Amino acid sequence: MGTLKKLPDTEFDIMKVVWANEPPITTNIIMQQLGNEREWKAQTVISLMLRLVERGFIRTEKNGKERTYFPLISKEDYLKFETGDFMERFHGNSFASLVATLYNGNKIKDSDLDQLAKWLKEKGE
Repeated sequence: MGTLKKLPDTEFDIMKVVWANEPPITTNIIMQQLGNEREWKAQTVISLMLRLVERGFIRTEKNGKERTYFPLISKEDYLKFETGDFMERFHGNSFASLVATLYNGNKIKDSDLDQLAKWLKEKGE
């Protein structure tokens, strides 16, 4: 998988569209599902796609006049990377710190804690 790097928000948004669709992806698909709402020009999307190619997240093929794109990094692998980085940077890899922060910020409900406790019990068995 090589060394992953954190994606800027715009490129991550494009990758979410890439992951949500069956490959190959085209610039038109990105424009329909994201670019038009962001009011991006097609050239902006093409530039962002080329950056993702350079970063090793997607590969491209030319089919006639149209360029198609294929993901090289899975959503799961990227989310593992991002979550691991977040946990290390902000919580010193402490799961308890993360849960305490969410609970004290009222972002986690008692029902969520019940689900978490059930999950932890299943993992411990």
